[in-house]
Amino acid sequence: MNTRYRKTIIAGNWKMNKTATETKKFAEELKPILPKAKRCEVVVCVPACNLSTAVRAFRDMRVSVGAENLYFEKSGAYTGEVSAEMLKDLGVKYVIIGHSERRQLFGETDIIVNKKVHAALEAGLNPIICVGESLEEREMGITLDRITLQVKAALAGVSGDKIRKCVIAYEPIWAIGTGRTATAEQAAEVCNEIRAVIRNMHGARTARSVTIQYGGSMNPSNAEELLAQQDIDGGLIGGAALDPAKFVSIISAANQE
Repeated sequence: MNTRYRKTIIAGNWKMNKTATETKKFAEELKPILPKAKRCEVVVCVPACNLSTAVRAFRDMRVSVGAENLYFEKSGAYTGEVSAEMLKDLGVKYVIIGHSERRQLFGETDIIVNKKVHAALEAGLNPIICVGESLEEREMGITLDRITLQVKAALAGVSGDKIRKCVIAYEPIWAIGTGRTATAEQAAEVCNEIRAVIRNMHGARTARSVTIQYGGSMNPSNAEELLAQQDIDGGLIGGAALDPAKFVSIISAANQE
């Protein structure tokens, strides 16, 4: 982490877990054990049907609420979709875009991800943009090529001042939900490359201001080592974010000097 130049963000991605009732219970359990966020912002990204409950439940806890997805059109005949303006009106601050599960299971392309990034920024939301390579791509030695392409595509047409509102989350596909984790060195190498790509696009000042998270099975046992890396500014947490105690343990690791 480098808190001199950029914000540290610990964000939970609940995926398709927890009802609205369970969301309220999670907030009640989290409140008495949540440390004061001296060095990081805490975000909880919940299913769309839980957003209103989450905004109310976390309002007095200094916890920002994020959505897990959006559609890039403002309105129209798009049954089942949710627009950026709808999220903003609810009090949502962040939105996850381009998660590998959206790319793999629902066919989202780099072009769609880019459209969603623009829609989020236009509405005043902070996009958490996910990038990551498959195990096959890593074994082929093209990890950095794949990450570079994803970052460039996601940020295409985004001005330097708006890129400062973006968060990039490196999530190696082979480590998501598998219990496997990239080593601190592997994660740091990719996060450093992400910052280099942004630097080449918009200069050093913009690049050093962008928060870059690591996802992919970050948990209480490895969070401190990962967050000690210069270019890792937080985590996008999956399974551990469903448990208040485990989530707090990771937040505490980010709050250490």
